[in-house]
Amino acid sequence: MSTLTEIKAALPKLSDGELKQLAADLDRLFRERKGASIYQDAHGTLSEADLIIAADRAFQEYDKAEGTDADRKAR
Repeated sequence: MSTLTEIKAALPKLSDGELKQLAADLDRLFRERKGASIYQDAHGTLSEADLIIAADRAFQEYDKAEGTDADRKAR
């Protein structure tokens, strides 16, 4: 049996506290290896690249709106 299979089999037996600790340990390992971080919230799971793309789109919309405001004539 592989180590990964053993880990997957043990996961359902872990308490909430143990799962939180495992998640923190995995995040730390990703940072140490300079790998892509994974973020999960009520909206789903995102990678660091997903967050960068979303931020870029938001800034583009902001810039577009700011340009529209600048084009308006003063009252």
